[in-house]
Amino acid sequence: MTKSIAIACDHAGLDLKNAIKAAFPDLPWLDLGTHTTESVDYPDYGHKMAEAIKAGEADRGILICGSGVGISIAANRHPHIRCALVSQPEVAAASRWHNDANVLALGARFTGLEVAKTCVEAFLNTAFEGGRHQKRVDKLSSC
Repeated sequence: MTKSIAIACDHAGLDLKNAIKAAFPDLPWLDLGTHTTESVDYPDYGHKMAEAIKAGEADRGILICGSGVGISIAANRHPHIRCALVSQPEVAAASRWHNDANVLALGARFTGLEVAKTCVEAFLNTAFEGGRHQKRVDKLSSC
């Protein structure tokens, strides 16, 4: 990947976001916030992620909130985003090779750091298979 990897979270995801960045210090992170534990609204960060990817500031992104659900819903409101909420590295890999997911969502309250790290590795190191999956991915963006 040549561009940055965007990462964003709400207040519930701050510790996991910082731990992921620390676990992968050589990656070109684009940190979209939040940077404090002060309560914020997760949709704002899902939308920031979508804007950064649309603007070409990042190829892929990682979103984190308490459960991962709210922030993934916010991101998926944008037709160019394919955000996958995962809790297992096998699902993170499948989200890439079958769905060409460009954003990974994690739930900080339900996903430990070691599992989160393996999910991030799988997400970043798995290529999209294309082929029979491409027409399905195209349909996702046309909704």
